[in-house]
Amino acid sequence: MARRTAEHPVFARRLAFVRERAGLSQTQLGLLAGMDPSVASPRINQYERGKHEPQLKTAKQLADALGVPPAFFYTEDELLAQLLLQWNDLSVSKKKALLKSLEKAPRGKTSKKSPSR
Repeated sequence: MARRTAEHPVFARRLAFVRERAGLSQTQLGLLAGMDPSVASPRINQYERGKHEPQLKTAKQLADALGVPPAFFYTEDELLAQLLLQWNDLSVSKKKALLKSLEKAPRGKTSKKSPSR
């Protein structure tokens, strides 16, 4: 069942952002995601306004059409969203290298400030 929210939900904001970034109209995106031409524009419009949120299957189709991981639509973390936008453009070897470098990085949250004495 679609989840409804009153304020601009993260899904709605992210969908509109990547659609515009791709230079697609709402109709074009709906058609690329496999929607019937008679409902493509209205459905994308409702998703972007936050009136409705698509089922996961439809969100995956939208993500595929836009070349982003489905997780991009749902994360509230802006830095993670930026990383996810870049993820699909990386080769498998670069993805593996990135993961390896992250595994070697120190764990936990660190402060950029020096400890005061």
